[in-house]
Amino acid sequence: MKIYFAGAITGGRHHQPWYKDIIEYLQGYGEVITQRIGDKDLKIREGHLTDDAIFTWLVDQLAKADAVVADVTVPSLGVGYEIALAEKMGKNILCLFNNETDQYLSAMISGNPNLSLFEYKELNEVCRAIDEYFEEIKN
Repeated sequence: MKIYFAGAITGGRHHQPWYKDIIEYLQGYGEVITQRIGDKDLKIREGHLTDDAIFTWLVDQLAKADAVVADVTVPSLGVGYEIALAEKMGKNILCLFNNETDQYLSAMISGNPNLSLFEYKELNEVCRAIDEYFEEIKN
């Protein structure tokens, strides 16, 4: 199974340690084709890439994905776009939101009946939500 993980990059990397842990857990379900999102040095390693190259690569990976998981805790135009595009492609999407932060979740996410939304405080809660998500899409 190919899993697309989305998380904020340009919008802020302060949640990156969570991304890394979530990606490691997701790897128990398949290949996380965007595992680089969890890399703490992502902006340095990929700073040479053009916006066109990044866009093309991400859209291609999203099209190949069997499952989509997005951490929506850090507001991000890119993550919102990825979610909308994944929805248009007919993908099953799990959105994760850490409600222990001072961030507010957009109604475009929380009000969308086509998304599975899970609010969490701790990693073990995320793992349980991921387990339930994969059980649901397997059926």
